[in-house]
Amino acid sequence: MISLVTLIFIIGAYLFGALNGAIILCIVKGWPDPRTQGSKNPGATNMLRLHDAQAASTVLIFDLLKGTIPVYLAYFFGYSPLLIGVIGIAACLGHIFPPYFQFAGGKAVATGLGTLLPLGMDLTGLLVLTWLFTIAVSGYASLAAIVTAIAAPFFVQQINPEYTISVIMLSILIVMRHIGNIRRILRGKEKKIVNWKQ
Repeated sequence: MISLVTLIFIIGAYLFGALNGAIILCIVKGWPDPRTQGSKNPGATNMLRLHDAQAASTVLIFDLLKGTIPVYLAYFFGYSPLLIGVIGIAACLGHIFPPYFQFAGGKAVATGLGTLLPLGMDLTGLLVLTWLFTIAVSGYASLAAIVTAIAAPFFVQQINPEYTISVIMLSILIVMRHIGNIRRILRGKEKKIVNWKQ
């Protein structure tokens, strides 16, 4: 049975995760809504395409912290691995379905990674290396996110096995958010963030 305090914690994680870095930055800067430009995904990759590395880095850090802070606090207060996973997923759902922005958000890749940072730097390093390797080989940011999400439970199983079920749930959520990207990759329609042929 989930206590009232835990329920408030989960709702708080959702509302905190709903603070989309890309949308907020564009509002502050007077830029067009990133959901109407480029890939139409309000995340760091699209901000890199539309603006510059500084804008993308700002959004990346902001979105990472949205996942890291709730999970770290849940870990600090002694919640079980399963509840920590639920809190992390709540933050990601906030990013995907933000009530402040008509419930139209991003794909929660950075926020999802942020939820895993408190589990240790060894896990973080493996995830980042997997993402970078996939980007270097394929040039697709979306494929890198998918491969990293699929690999995450296997890494966690070796490092922090008690969190495996929670990470599987998170990975399924992220992969489901990339179904459209998978279809475009298979049809050769997906845009690359890195094109080594240029």
